[in-house]
Amino acid sequence: MDNKFQKKYGLFTAICMVIGTVIGSGIFFKAVKVFSFTGGNMGRSLLVVGSVGLVMIICSIVFATLGSKYEKVNGLVDYAEVALGPVFGYYVGWFLTLIYYPVLCSTLAWVAAQYACTLFGFETFGDIHVAIAGLFLMMGFVISGLSPKMAGKLQISTTVIKLIPLSLMAVVGTVAGLINGMTIDAFTTTVAEVTSAGGGVFAGVTAFAFAYEGWIIATSINSELQDAKKNLPKALILGALFCVGIYMLYFVGLSGALSTSEILEAGDALPKIAFSKLFGNVAGTLVYVFIVISCLGTMNGLIMGCCRGMFSLAARGMGPRPDVYGEVSKKSDMAANSSFIGMAFAAFWLFYWHFCFWDGQIMKTTNVPAWFNWEPDEIVIIALYAFYIPMFISVMVKEKDLKPFQRFVMPSLAILSCLFMIYCTIVSYGVQCWYFLIFLAVVMLIGAVYRIPPKEKTPIVHKKK
Repeated sequence: MDNKFQKKYGLFTAICMVIGTVIGSGIFFKAVKVFSFTGGNMGRSLLVVGSVGLVMIICSIVFATLGSKYEKVNGLVDYAEVALGPVFGYYVGWFLTLIYYPVLCSTLAWVAAQYACTLFGFETFGDIHVAIAGLFLMMGFVISGLSPKMAGKLQISTTVIKLIPLSLMAVVGTVAGLINGMTIDAFTTTVAEVTSAGGGVFAGVTAFAFAYEGWIIATSINSELQDAKKNLPKALILGALFCVGIYMLYFVGLSGALSTSEILEAGDALPKIAFSKLFGNVAGTLVYVFIVISCLGTMNGLIMGCCRGMFSLAARGMGPRPDVYGEVSKKSDMAANSSFIGMAFAAFWLFYWHFCFWDGQIMKTTNVPAWFNWEPDEIVIIALYAFYIPMFISVMVKEKDLKPFQRFVMPSLAILSCLFMIYCTIVSYGVQCWYFLIFLAVVMLIGAVYRIPPKEKTPIVHKKK
């Protein structure tokens, strides 16, 4: 019996998945947060964007090396298993399935709904907002769970569409800024006092990390990627370089449209105000359409990983009911049961966004305790990068056939990058990090209850309906 997914995705789809899962809402709604942390100084803001981008590039190069050697059912879980064995791989997969994937999916649905409400004049952060977010989330899982080929095509089309406003702002804004002198002023002006450590750079790094998150999810389709050992490394590296470049150019382009003080005052309306200033009021409104498409495209890429979360555990004979979540539908060539549970976890985190974080921390309308109202899309990276470190150490210890640069230099830089991201998160969130880690420990203990030791050297057969 066939026990694998079909090879249905090519290199271009993989590159679009990297770019598409990275470029989404973060660049639009985190930009003001970065400027606010750095006092509006363009140089420090670009340092934030470049620092997180460099971390992404370094880590992607190491994972690209692993991707050229190992191919199973879910790249990151595969690499964790190679590093420290099936138990460590299971806990990484458990974290991705219950927290990381669904947190990012729910965040994109939430933000897409926010911009959609603004576009159509509905009240944001209310019942209509959360209902639209839920509808977006459900539609995304239906498409990915029932028609993975359509999801791949959707990823390509939305990636192309979302690059239109970013490219316009990057090119036209930069040219305009150089002509009117506003870009030069942005590099020499600080309009607000910076009280955060490191000139606001560390706090800015934590805030902007979300804008880069998601690229690792491209490894979740490695078993469905044509010539994965060659195409996955290319997709990771090329996608990472492209994202860093377009982000930095977008930031510079903003300085050609608005002054530093105008950027800080714009808040969440920054994209509309900036595009209106350069291209007119119609373009300012139209950009929200592009942002909604951008968010949904990113959400689609994240959901493609989320749908495969529980399957990656079941394929190893681990986790709750491997016989159920390891099934691959013959009709759709997709793990439907794994997709369903992924949607349930994403729905939980959407509920968290609305009732815990927003109502509890921002609006103060519910009595949610402080230990459970952190901003999940940002604080989650402390665990993600902690999980990366043993994998990078493993490359130095086990991969003896690699050249010294690949075996020692890049993994060492990747470890330092992970420690830098963890430090930035601690500086930004303080004691909240410990609250999150306690919550994470509870989730891992629940995972321990469901962990089923795999039978060594016995392949798991995925039943097909």
